[in-house]
Amino acid sequence: MTISKTKSSFYRRLYVAHLIDSGVATVPDILEYTGMPRRTAQDTIKSLSELDIVCSFKQTKGDRNRSGKYEIENWGAINKTWIAENIAEIKSVLNYP
Repeated sequence: MTISKTKSSFYRRLYVAHLIDSGVATVPDILEYTGMPRRTAQDTIKSLSELDIVCSFKQTKGDRNRSGKYEIENWGAINKTWIAENIAEIKSVLNYP
């Protein structure tokens, strides 16, 4: 099945937001969990705002050099329950584990 770049980009954003919300909330963790390239993970996190998903980086208190994790503060118009219910389909379309 061939999917459009628009759909794969949309699904990748939903998937990364779901991972962050589920505790896979650092770039290294996302890379390890999905196998996606670092730049793809970074660009996907940055582009969540285009879907009105508010994602921010929370620095670990006392640590330096951007040690911390990402958090989803607001899902905007996205229904995170729908994502959870359809995560198998999303992962299948993206060919992610």
